[in-house]
Amino acid sequence: MKLHIGCGKKYLPGFKHVDVIAFDHVDFVCDARRLEKIEDNSVSEIYACHILEHVERGEVVGVLREWARVLHPGGVLRLAVPDFEAVATEYLENRDLMNMQGLLYGGQTYDYNFHHVAFDFISVQSMLREAGFSKPERYDWRDFLPSENFDDYSRSYLPHMDFEQGRLMSLNITAKRL
Repeated sequence: MKLHIGCGKKYLPGFKHVDVIAFDHVDFVCDARRLEKIEDNSVSEIYACHILEHVERGEVVGVLREWARVLHPGGVLRLAVPDFEAVATEYLENRDLMNMQGLLYGGQTYDYNFHHVAFDFISVQSMLREAGFSKPERYDWRDFLPSENFDDYSRSYLPHMDFEQGRLMSLNITAKRL
């Protein structure tokens, strides 16, 4: 089984969908921090796109451990989070803080839409290793998403949707469960 954790309104073919909101396509309505409905070692792959920043700082490693619990050994975690290094670079080049607000603090349009932590590659790498993952490395969303029409935050660019000239604002990382 493959899980799309924090899927929101996005349907990803071939995955079971997990979200705290009961959208029609959601298979498991639960909090991403506690996958109580999912058995140990029962998942081959997890895709978690721009969900981990919604977890409080002190809970991040515990959430990663929970996701490792449901993955079988060697299972893949495909993670996407806002890339603080890209955000800082974009800000320093353009001095447009208002354009960074969503990446830094979330949309803040409903209870679950707030960011609690920022990530760069070094911090994610460290947290993944602490939680029982190995081989963290970046991946290209083009190698994973089913088509150009599947639009999620793993392909966030500034300027918006400028895949050729823009800056990727998402840190996309894969890791394997030990």
